[in-house]
Amino acid sequence: MAAGTPTVAVLGAGSWGTALAALIARHGHPTVLWGRDPETVAAIAGRGENPRYLPGIALPPALRATSALPEALAEAGLVLVVVPSHAFAETLRALAPLRPPAAGVAWATKGFEPGSGRFLHEVAAAELGADVPLAVVTGPSFALEVARGLPTALTVHSEDAAFAQRVADLLHGPAFRAYTGDDLLGAELGGAMKNVLAVATGVADGMGLGLNARAGLITRGLNEMLRLNLAIGGRPETLMGLAGLGDLVLTCTGDLSRNRRLGLALGRGASIAEAVREIGQVVESIQTADEVMRQAERHGVELPISSHVRDVLHGRITPAEGLRRLMARERKPEYPSGLFGGH
Repeated sequence: MAAGTPTVAVLGAGSWGTALAALIARHGHPTVLWGRDPETVAAIAGRGENPRYLPGIALPPALRATSALPEALAEAGLVLVVVPSHAFAETLRALAPLRPPAAGVAWATKGFEPGSGRFLHEVAAAELGADVPLAVVTGPSFALEVARGLPTALTVHSEDAAFAQRVADLLHGPAFRAYTGDDLLGAELGGAMKNVLAVATGVADGMGLGLNARAGLITRGLNEMLRLNLAIGGRPETLMGLAGLGDLVLTCTGDLSRNRRLGLALGRGASIAEAVREIGQVVESIQTADEVMRQAERHGVELPISSHVRDVLHGRITPAEGLRRLMARERKPEYPSGLFGGH
């Protein structure tokens, strides 16, 4: 690589960060992957594999890896942040003074800032300033399938149309379609809230409640997403697309989903601690359920499924009690005030 050639700096060497970095490198773009763990970085650099998160998946030789953040950002023309939501603000604060002036920042992180409940684009704007182009990459995507080169479709949302297209162009390839949009609120809500609803469907499946129950929870869960989205100012079409319905269906039905697996374990009688230990990776829904309900309470939106998931995750009720309460709710029209007006 010629000195000074702009690179794509992918920050976060977990499964999703590694898969996206490999995808971009395979598309012929100079790419560097930064990770905190020197052992993981050494394995990627020396063996061409991420043995912790994507064992057995060969990574492209052109992909560079480093545990030195200044090195990762030195020649970056674009930064893609792929860290858990609890590390998002910290990562942005670390990259801010090192970011080359022309480098826009995108992220494939899903969730809210824990504690404050801020959307991640709000965190990014606060940490980086109003002049930095920002974008979120979201949609139905399991890292393992992307790393294997299986067909995937995602969407990139940004208030800067040219930047959204630039990020999409980096991702787009023979087995990867990248669409664009400009609804950051709706895109981020869908990517966060589907994790909570995946716990609900996992619990139902873990309890052996059948496919009818799963379909009902997905459909009514989508209704909850749409109603909260309307209240916060997002657009409904965003959640009827890849950022909402697509991600919701994948996460609620695919056993590669950590959040679904958490629900499965709880439905089978495991404790929260046992379930999280068994999964062995960050499970976003535990924090996200609190933030979803904080948003709902702020805007006066009733979310019965999400509310019961939060209570189950905090040990306030058992999964069986949550189901009983849902089934005992009053009978009413499916859409009492139109598609988006009824609670």
